[in-house]
Amino acid sequence: MSTANNARQASQQVDIAIFGGGSAGITLARKLKNVSALVIEPRTPAERDCSWALWADSAQQQEFCAATKGSWQQWRLIDHSTEIIHSSNQYRYTSLSAADYISSSEGELADGVVLIRAAAEDIVSTGSGGTFAAAGQNYSAAQLFDSRPPKIGDNSLRQHFLGWEIRTRSPIQNPQIATLMDFRVDQSRGLHFIYALPFCENRLLIESTMISTSLEDKDWYRRAIQQWLEQQNIEIDETLGEEAGVIPMQAVTPVDSNIACIGAASGAVRLSSGYAFSAIQAQIAKLAQGISHGNYLVPAPISPGLIGMDKIFNRVLVAQPELGVPVMMATARALDADGFARFMLGSGTLLDWAKVILAMPKIPFLKQVLQS
Repeated sequence: MSTANNARQASQQVDIAIFGGGSAGITLARKLKNVSALVIEPRTPAERDCSWALWADSAQQQEFCAATKGSWQQWRLIDHSTEIIHSSNQYRYTSLSAADYISSSEGELADGVVLIRAAAEDIVSTGSGGTFAAAGQNYSAAQLFDSRPPKIGDNSLRQHFLGWEIRTRSPIQNPQIATLMDFRVDQSRGLHFIYALPFCENRLLIESTMISTSLEDKDWYRRAIQQWLEQQNIEIDETLGEEAGVIPMQAVTPVDSNIACIGAASGAVRLSSGYAFSAIQAQIAKLAQGISHGNYLVPAPISPGLIGMDKIFNRVLVAQPELGVPVMMATARALDADGFARFMLGSGTLLDWAKVILAMPKIPFLKQVLQS
């Protein structure tokens, strides 16, 4: 046997191995101290770049400033008859560069935590740990965590989008306001809205977003973006980039159910909205704290009660898609800015929930409650 093969067969032992270096994986790796750990991620931060969003409080604004592309004290939802503008002193709607966040986190790894820019192969889980290979080397880990993207069912409810980042020829009106949902677009195929974030007076992220069980051809989203830009009298000077994505709004299937999952694979995506970053941050903070005390159990990212409420909302949306716009507008109308941010973050108070429930059409929701 050759020396190279001998090296390939020699197994290196570590305390923790994390498969996937995205939001959950790299955050956990960054928070680990006084352990030997590996992060196995084949893609570079630039290859993983996209936009992540959250409602950030003052501490989070400071924590994520290196990755922040834009933040807004005001945000709006709008349909053909109503514009609702929220203005908060507690939260700022914040857009992050995934590439900048991942790159920054990779640079903050503690001694003993190593990033391997390769795919994990030959994974064999045993108990909470297991063996695997990466970059020509065999490894054995006492604890495995899997943050690789989960599998999404073809006919499941999904939030899917395509977006452009553009430079505009003329200054954008009201660049201090983020447009979270503009429903003045084609609603014939599902709940459809335009999401528009002005990073400055002539730089804009604009996405055509659908919530439905069927994906559309990419040109369909592009046409929706072009039509919206024309309606707003916004001309493109330069297209800086395009991104597309699919976010699950129903239960997902992990890549390997025998490995402890973190992040989206563990159910960290809010089923009614698609937001995940804040839930992942909270989950990983608790997990890292637990690991420091010898507890490797992955905390549930979202409470069962909230998951149940979101499932009812989604069933109403599937059964009566025409209610999507009025329900979203009613939610925004019922809450003030801070309440809306809390509700979207999954940390709404009892009063927030009471206001939302009272604002909902009763019969469609009662039907879905009785069928659950």
